[in-house]
Amino acid sequence: MELKQLRYFVGVSEAGSLLKASGRLHIAQPALGQHMAALESELGARLFERSSRGVTLTDAGKVFLAHARVVLADAERAKLAVRESAAEPQGDVSIGLPTTIALAATLPILRACRAKLPKVRLKLTEAYSGFLREWLQSGRLDMALLYGGASDIGLAKHPLVDDQLVFVTAHGNMHIPAKLKLHDLVKWPLVLPGQEHGLRRMIDEACAPLRLQLDVVAEIESLGSVKRAAEAGLGSTILPLGSVAEEVDAGRLRIAEIDSPAMFRRVVCATNVTRPQPMAVSAVMALVYDVLRDMAHSGAWPVRWVGDEPPT
Repeated sequence: MELKQLRYFVGVSEAGSLLKASGRLHIAQPALGQHMAALESELGARLFERSSRGVTLTDAGKVFLAHARVVLADAERAKLAVRESAAEPQGDVSIGLPTTIALAATLPILRACRAKLPKVRLKLTEAYSGFLREWLQSGRLDMALLYGGASDIGLAKHPLVDDQLVFVTAHGNMHIPAKLKLHDLVKWPLVLPGQEHGLRRMIDEACAPLRLQLDVVAEIESLGSVKRAAEAGLGSTILPLGSVAEEVDAGRLRIAEIDSPAMFRRVVCATNVTRPQPMAVSAVMALVYDVLRDMAHSGAWPVRWVGDEPPT
């Protein structure tokens, strides 16, 4: 199996026909068909369903496409690593961010990268921590900021901050105290993410030892919609302090501290230990570390800094 065969395979998959792909790849259609047949023979599986309208991927082809893209991306990283070994960092760096972190950190990271690493192009992805972890392990991401410091196979995790969860309610609820006990939460109708969401699992796990049954009146997966529901008085919620700072400052939401050590989430910078890190990835990791440390110390992001040495 050769890299050019993988490139041809990806090209055919994206074009949807051998004819279109042959033009894009600058290779004769019969020769391209021979390469695809040889690839299927080597793999022992059909990669395409062929028809008069073109080709579509089989289930095996879809699986192989994901791996082919990772292999080609690794080959490109290897070339860049050699080229940049004696030069300044350059190339694409893909970073995964949970939405609640992205809300606070995306713009500062982008500004710092544009100023200090002008030849690096960031590719930012927002998703749940669980998805980001899978994409990091599969090679789709170079690094990710994740919640939770528990060990994961193949990942190195560097602690950065502890993010505090707070009770969030409409600004008109004037009589909430500055601090609530965990058992006080049962008195409030709540709007929370679904039970498969990491934030919801954390809340449920904190309440389980006390046998607390929260009054969850709606489950909403969108951070923006959860905050708007709280603003409208449709239910209170529990969110990281940094994700509602803007609304609190604007007088649209009110917060109360939750008196429980379980209401803190560790944020880590994670990388895949099985994959080599080009200079650009290492440079972006150090930059992210510096940006988040400065945000924590200045109060721009209301979190508690727990970082040690910058990741390398």
